[in-house]
Amino acid sequence: MIKEIIKKSFDGTLLTKAEIASLFEVPLFSGESAMIIAASREKSEAASNGLAEVHAQVGLNIAPCPRNCAFCAFAARNKVFQEKKEIPVNEAIERARQFETDGANAVFVMSTADYPFEKFADIALEIRKSLRPETVLVANVGDFTKKQARKLKETGFSGIYHAVRLGEGRDTSIKVETRLKTFRNAREAGLSLGTCVEPVGNEHSVEELVEKTLITRDAKPGYSGSARRIPIPNTKMAKYGIVSEARMAHILAVVRLALGYDIPGNCTHEPNVIGAAAGANLLWAEAGSNPRDTEKETEGKRGMTVKECVTVLEEAEWKILQGPSKFYGA
Repeated sequence: MIKEIIKKSFDGTLLTKAEIASLFEVPLFSGESAMIIAASREKSEAASNGLAEVHAQVGLNIAPCPRNCAFCAFAARNKVFQEKKEIPVNEAIERARQFETDGANAVFVMSTADYPFEKFADIALEIRKSLRPETVLVANVGDFTKKQARKLKETGFSGIYHAVRLGEGRDTSIKVETRLKTFRNAREAGLSLGTCVEPVGNEHSVEELVEKTLITRDAKPGYSGSARRIPIPNTKMAKYGIVSEARMAHILAVVRLALGYDIPGNCTHEPNVIGAAAGANLLWAEAGSNPRDTEKETEGKRGMTVKECVTVLEEAEWKILQGPSKFYGA
């Protein structure tokens, strides 16, 4: 049956809920799991013309965020960061330009969900002016209105990263419909979407993994994929531990097979060779703040450099795209 599901995926026919669930349920390290991982890699290469990408993110601020996502270091209830801190505009520009120089295919600008939108747009405009016109700029911010989506487009963003997260509305204070509305607002403004099945934890059921996989597929993004939750010490979610990179390789492979060829990207985070070997063709470098890190500056900690991400992809035998991202419609 697994062979038949894989063949159906290769033929370009969208898999059903039951078929996706069957792939998720295959035991890790079994022969069928190996088939799924090999098939994912083959489909990723076909969908992206054999090219992987490295995107890079600049975090603008750290603050105790009132959205209180249980898995996030910024959540006010997790008490990791209890004071507000912002990097100077010139430092944000410098980091973005360094990412561009290092060869990142897209540069992301991230803030906490409660960061003032107009301030974010103003800083992003300065970053945009400092980069080459062809460099792809991506916003990673909280939910926004139609008017704000148009503002992001006018500021020079090509797209956004946004996700309906595992546990949304349960482990967060945000409704699923709020996330989906932001998807629509972005699309209507001409912003491309990148998304992911995340943050995966050991407690998440196959049913929820399937649900979130279908949400990403229906959103018609430039990429989906899957990323694991990094436990924040001394928080409610820490007791669940962390999903192994080996299991995440299987999960991201299933997500890839559930997607059509019209979604060329398949991401995972944090960067790892087994995930890239299993079909992840998008990794991220990070500088500044990081919602998975308890350090104020993630470089040299959880955050990798562009060069380190390239090395991971090369170890997994990927060729790296040179120039602007194709996943964001460049």
